[in-house]
Amino acid sequence: METESEPYVRLASLRQLHQAMAETNAARSLAETLQTVADGVVTALGYELACVNLVRPDGDLVVAAFSGNPAAEALITGRVGSRESWERRLNMGETWGDLVFIPHTEGWILDDDDVPQWYTDGPAPRFEDEWHPSDRLFAPMYTPAPPGGGTCGELIGVLSVDRPRNGRRPGAWGREALQMYAFQAAIAISNARLRANMQRALVRLEREQQALRASEESFRQAFEYAPSGMAIAEMGGDQHGRILRTNDALCRLLGRPASAMRRYSFSDLVHPEDIGTLLRTSAEGGRAELRLGRRDGTYVWVSLRNSVVADAADGPRFLLTHVEDIEERKRRELQLAHRASHDSLTGLPNSAELRSRLSARICQRPQSTHPAAADAMDQSYGHPAFDANGHGFDYRPAGAESYDGYDHHVHTAAPEDGTRDDGAKGLAVLFCDLDGFKSINDRFGHNAGDAVLIEVARRLSRAVRDGDTVARLGGDEFVILADGLGRADAADLAVRLRNEIIQPIRAEGRAVRVGASFGIGWAHCGMTADEVLKSADERMYVEKRSRPRQHRRAG
Repeated sequence: METESEPYVRLASLRQLHQAMAETNAARSLAETLQTVADGVVTALGYELACVNLVRPDGDLVVAAFSGNPAAEALITGRVGSRESWERRLNMGETWGDLVFIPHTEGWILDDDDVPQWYTDGPAPRFEDEWHPSDRLFAPMYTPAPPGGGTCGELIGVLSVDRPRNGRRPGAWGREALQMYAFQAAIAISNARLRANMQRALVRLEREQQALRASEESFRQAFEYAPSGMAIAEMGGDQHGRILRTNDALCRLLGRPASAMRRYSFSDLVHPEDIGTLLRTSAEGGRAELRLGRRDGTYVWVSLRNSVVADAADGPRFLLTHVEDIEERKRRELQLAHRASHDSLTGLPNSAELRSRLSARICQRPQSTHPAAADAMDQSYGHPAFDANGHGFDYRPAGAESYDGYDHHVHTAAPEDGTRDDGAKGLAVLFCDLDGFKSINDRFGHNAGDAVLIEVARRLSRAVRDGDTVARLGGDEFVILADGLGRADAADLAVRLRNEIIQPIRAEGRAVRVGASFGIGWAHCGMTADEVLKSADERMYVEKRSRPRQHRRAG
């Protein structure tokens, strides 16, 4: 009812409302803001009880703050009401603007829902606007509406108020004040939530940065003090592969200072024979065993393992390379491989290695139903060239045609037996058997015999050409593989080798002599290694039997 004093009452209420909102906005946390909102209803709007029901992430509403009655506060704070029950309440009763009023005459149907409440029953109202203990008044709180998005935003909570101090249902001014308060409270709660989220984000960011700093420090220490070599190189761009950083272990391994290492990439340091291995190694997780150059010009065997690391999610990528010294292991492997393929006494290739090298040099006879074509191939192709390990590669005259279905690795026909040397050259296999060696073993012992074998091996190796193979077949038998010889060349070689062998040999403090018988065989296409060796062996025995016994000198 309008009276002359009412404007002054409203002015005082506005002052209280302003003070309540100022305190709400000054709260330092979300929990403090919620409690300030509840307290403001009691202190500024004239209600004895107020409750703030906050929407949780799952949609249900929890009693987040209570003011006016400690007993009721302890009873319902923290309890949850389902979103479905709250929607039911907000859609029934009387609407006073944005407020919802459910009189006690209708509220009985809500007694069994799961919304926390403190209502009690009481006598019937004595006059029309008297407040009943079971009356319910709700002020929904919405986030500010986005531009062009309607009158209100998303529901963030509901203010429940009870027991007006004047005992009456709020009039137009009281309703307007509560509605205004709910609107401002929604803004304060939204701001508090944003601040809380920002604070949590800042705390989380700080923890992540601390973890990152700790991780970087851990990586730095692991990188710097790793017992094996580590390097970081650029990926992509004009400086791809350039070394950016190395640890002390890698600098010590290569004998180079860190400042000098930054001028190189691994392709600058790798052994020329291993550059292909490095290039074939995938940059992303690749691994290879190769040789890297030291400052003094020597090379060291290393195991090189790469992995890619990123500076940020979409930032530059770098290549992290782990370098492990495997020089000792490689030395043992080479020693084992050498022992498996070489004679332990003389150091010459053994029987298995001899057969492997000989098989690699003998081409297979083409399988064809056209003998004329095969003969043409034998006549058209030159003999193959060989590397230091005895492995052949095709060596054809210009303009030679390719025959489908044929092996192009074909030898020139070896010199045939006869009195005339027609100039043909091939792979000569000289089978050498020492004469008088058994008597040295019997008279002077095996140590003397071993000394003789070692010296014979040395003399044979010294007398042949680079690329020829001298092997010990077993016992006192040696085999020489010499490619590109004619019959006369092979015979001259056998004489030269025999003259080397028959010179006196110092063994166990005395001079002894052995002779040598040579048989010369020729490797023909299609033969096996054993067939070639057998042929040379048979010719050796023919030569041995053809010489008088007195010419087979032994010491």
